[in-house]
Amino acid sequence: MEPFDHRITKDGKVLISRGGRLVVTLAGAKAARVIALLGRDEDSDQQVLARATGNYRRGNERTPGRP
Repeated sequence: MEPFDHRITKDGKVLISRGGRLVVTLAGAKAARVIALLGRDEDSDQQVLARATGNYRRGNERTPGRP
């Protein structure tokens, strides 16, 4: 699975892409919230970007050990 990538523009927008394709552009308060959460570590950045795109927990993920 390809990781999300992001770019922050000079005007404060966040461009989120995956596999080289632009997925979503965030601006305003949403962008500011995402920017504040980015930069801790790679795993948490991927979680933040997935949540921002809406591609988070679509129901097909399973926790190991659960029937």
